[in-house]
Amino acid sequence: MALVVCNSFFTDRVMAILNDNGIDYFTRWDNAKGKGRATEPHFGSGAYPSTNSVTMIAFEDDAPLEALIRGINGANREIARASDHIRLFQLPLDRIV
Repeated sequence: MALVVCNSFFTDRVMAILNDNGIDYFTRWDNAKGKGRATEPHFGSGAYPSTNSVTMIAFEDDAPLEALIRGINGANREIARASDHIRLFQLPLDRIV
C-alpha cells in the first residue's frame, strides 16, 4: 500500500501520474493538515494557509507501484523546491477484503 502526500497545489499532477500509469483505484483525502520533516507547515489558515492532499492506493502487485514511483520521481525533478516534493510512503498490505 502507498500513501502519496503532496501540497494540494500538486494534486492534479498526482492524479495525472495515476492516470498515465493506469491506476484508477485510490482513496483521497483533501485539506489534510500537517508538517513534514524539513517542510513548511500546511495548516490551512493563518501564516500557513496551504493544505495537503493524501492519496491511498492498495496494490496487489508491484508493477503499478513501481510505475507510480517512477512517475513521482519524474515529477519531483520538475518541482524546484525540495520541500514541495511529492512524497510516497510505502506500507505493507496484509489483506484486501
